[in-house]
Amino acid sequence: MAFMRIHSNASSGMGVAPDIRDTFLELQMKKAFRYVIFKIEEKQKQIVVEKTGATTESYDDFLASLPENDCRYALYDFDFVTGENVQKSKIFFIAWSPSTSRIRAKMLYSTSKDRIKQELDGFHYEIQATDPSEVDLEVLRERAH
Repeated sequence: MAFMRIHSNASSGMGVAPDIRDTFLELQMKKAFRYVIFKIEEKQKQIVVEKTGATTESYDDFLASLPENDCRYALYDFDFVTGENVQKSKIFFIAWSPSTSRIRAKMLYSTSKDRIKQELDGFHYEIQATDPSEVDLEVLRERAH
C-alpha cells in the first residue's frame, strides 16, 4: 500500500489544457493540421498547445518547430502510400527530450507523458526521441509500414 502512495505522488501534477483534446480530434478526424506541438507551462501547471502546423507544411517545418534545447510533446499526421498503392495516414506521438535540455525539463516531461497520452487516445505510434536522428522521416516510414 505504501508503494502505491509513493508511486502516485511521483507524478508532476501537471494538468492538461481544455483545448488539447479538441485540437487532437481536429487533427485526427478533420485533418485540420499536419502537426501539433505541446509544451508544459510550469506557471500554469498544465500542458498547452504551443503550435499547430497547416496541412501544407512539410516534415522539415515540423522538425524546425521542435526546440533544439528544450522538451516538447508532438503529434504528427504522417501520410504515405502503401505497396498496394493505397493512400494511408498514421498519427505519431513524439516525446521530444533532447540531451541538451535541462534536467528539470526532462523530468517534468517524463512524469507528465502518461497524462497527455490519456487525452490523445487514438494515435498509432509513439516515439521517444533525444536527437534529430531518432525522428528522421525514414524512422516514421519504417514504423508506418
